[in-house]
Amino acid sequence: MPDRHDIPETDARGADAGVHAGAPAADEQFFTARRGQEHFIAHGDEAGLGAVDAVADESAPASQWVVAWQYLRRRPLFWISAVLILLAVVTAAFPGLFSGTDPRACDLANSLAGPSSGHPFGFDRQGCDIYSRTVHGARASVSVGVLTTIAVVILGTAIGAAAGFFGGFLDTLLSRLTDIFFAVPLVLAAIVVMQMFKEHRTIITVVVVLALFGWTNIARITRGAVMSVKNEEYVTAARALGASRMSILRSHILPNAAAPIIVYATVALGTFIVAEATLSFLGIGLPPTVVSWGGDISAAQASLRTQPMVLFWPAIALALTVLSFIMMGDVVRDALDPKARQR
Repeated sequence: MPDRHDIPETDARGADAGVHAGAPAADEQFFTARRGQEHFIAHGDEAGLGAVDAVADESAPASQWVVAWQYLRRRPLFWISAVLILLAVVTAAFPGLFSGTDPRACDLANSLAGPSSGHPFGFDRQGCDIYSRTVHGARASVSVGVLTTIAVVILGTAIGAAAGFFGGFLDTLLSRLTDIFFAVPLVLAAIVVMQMFKEHRTIITVVVVLALFGWTNIARITRGAVMSVKNEEYVTAARALGASRMSILRSHILPNAAAPIIVYATVALGTFIVAEATLSFLGIGLPPTVVSWGGDISAAQASLRTQPMVLFWPAIALALTVLSFIMMGDVVRDALDPKARQR
């Protein structure tokens, strides 16, 4: 019998081709045997794939503010701080709803008297109703905090946005100006400047002085936020469509850079209330004719050992108001910054 190597190459290929040539015949026999069997094919609507793969594209994507609100309304800390802030604002705006006694009506016969009917907190050394002065003191303190925060946000946002958006020489100039003011302590600078207005100390004076030295943090935060936003794709698209630089800054950049500004402004409001109380405590803030928590705390120092409650009530009102704004700032930061929730 000849060896395989002795068979010509053409014959070997012919033998292999004969093997493969029989394959179609075997397949035909297989399908012929299965031709009589019943088969079931499910319809497309019975498979349920359409329901599984369906995507609800009718609803618009939730914005950052909608997501933040959905997070905030589930946080008890938000509601606690919101109630305290609302109470402080309503008390400052309408003190007559909570007390019908004139806070400047003082009688030395009631000096350091204890609580009585209609006077739940008692009287201070001058015979003034402590409850009435605590209620009416909210107007000056909260007004200074709110007005100073508004002024600081406007000034700091304008400087920071201009520096971050335009860059170049303007950025260098405004950044160095910000560094100069940032190096000056807020309270120390306010003490020095307020000495120039001893005869003309009003709420507006305190607001202007605090805003003059309190805008630096907002400016630095705004500059960083604007620099991170101005390179986004939607800004490039708006620029390609021919939008002006001011239109891009106003309509695209500032709305998307507002989150850190809002967070800081909420915390800063409490800081400015403390700053006003500190100036009034030192006797260079609001004049004695204006009822404020800082002024009452300063006047209560003489009675601290014998009657500590005289100092306690304006101090606790100040502390709760400041604490409510700080708590609101913390929870708003967590809502607007998802990374902060994971820390």
